[in-house]
Amino acid sequence: MAQYVAIIEEADPDAVSLWFPDLPGCMSGGDDVDEALENAPEALALYAQDLIEDGRQLPSPRTLAELEADPELADDLRNHTAVLIEWPPVNETTE
Repeated sequence: MAQYVAIIEEADPDAVSLWFPDLPGCMSGGDDVDEALENAPEALALYAQDLIEDGRQLPSPRTLAELEADPELADDLRNHTAVLIEWPPVNETTE
């Protein structure tokens, strides 16, 4: 199962955003971190669906170490929380 790194940004006290460095434009959000994390698999699924409709596939996820080595992401990873989001998401009914 693949795991995509997501970066959590707490922009203001009432909103949290989450975005995937490997998936440009794929974002999630919520009123708090838990809600943003809960919404992340759906955002990833919608992003994947759009790619499939365009005849493309999700790119392979990079590891956290690979992302940390990317100068364009170094500040974001240093200043925000990074989490792993499993893909495809684990189905609770099959656990």
